[in-house]
Amino acid sequence: MRKKVIHRFMAGCAVLMLLGGAMQAQAQDSDSNKYQEGLHYFLVDQAPPPSADRLEVLEAFSYLCSHCHAFEPFISNWEKHRPEDVKFRRLPVVFGRSSWELYARAYVTADMLDIADESHGAMMDRLWKEKKIMRSMEEIADFYSQFGVDADKFVATAKSFGVDRMLREDQLKVQAYGVQGTPSLIVNGRYRVSGSAAVPNYDVMLDVVDFLIAKDRAAGASQQGSDESD
Repeated sequence: MRKKVIHRFMAGCAVLMLLGGAMQAQAQDSDSNKYQEGLHYFLVDQAPPPSADRLEVLEAFSYLCSHCHAFEPFISNWEKHRPEDVKFRRLPVVFGRSSWELYARAYVTADMLDIADESHGAMMDRLWKEKKIMRSMEEIADFYSQFGVDADKFVATAKSFGVDRMLREDQLKVQAYGVQGTPSLIVNGRYRVSGSAAVPNYDVMLDVVDFLIAKDRAAGASQQGSDESD
C-alpha cells in the first residue's frame, strides 16, 4: 500500500514537472513572439546582421515636432535606465523644411560643442512650454550661451564645414532608415519603431525597443558562440 502511494506521488511529480516545462516553454515562445515584424516594428532595408557588440538606439526627432516634445519625458527616463551596453543618441530630422533645418543645425552644433545632452530638455521647454520660437541662428546662439558657449562661437560653428557635413550625413541616415515621421526609434541600425495602431503609446513603443535589443543581443551572442566553436 505504502509503495503504491509513493509511486502515485512520484508519478504526480513527474506530471507536474512536464506541465511546468511545457508552460515555461510556452511562456518563452510567447515572449519571443510578443511583437511582430511589419506590425510593431519594421526591418530596415539592407540592415546589418544582429550583433551583441552593436547595441544602439537612435531617436529621430525635431525640436519643432510637438509629438517629440510629448515623447521627451519617456525617452529621457528610458535613457537614464538603459542597459550599460546600449548606446543612445539623437538624430535630428529635417524633412525638407527650412524651419526644421535651422533647429537640426542647432542640435548638431550643440553636439559638436558637447552641450547637446544638457541643453536638450531646456530647448524643448523653451519652445513648447514657454512658447518662445527662435527664428535665427543668432537667437538660438543666445539661448545656448547659458550653457557656457560663446554666442559668436556657436554661430561660427553652425556655419562651419564640419556641421554641414554632419547634417548631411544625418539626413542620409534618416532616408536609409526609412524614417517618415517623428519621433521614430532606430534599434541597432536594423529596426524602425514608431507610433501606430499596433503601437498606441510611448510606453509600448519603448517596450518594443527593449524587446528588439534583447532579440539582437541573444542572436548576436548565439552567432558569436557559433563562430568561436568553429
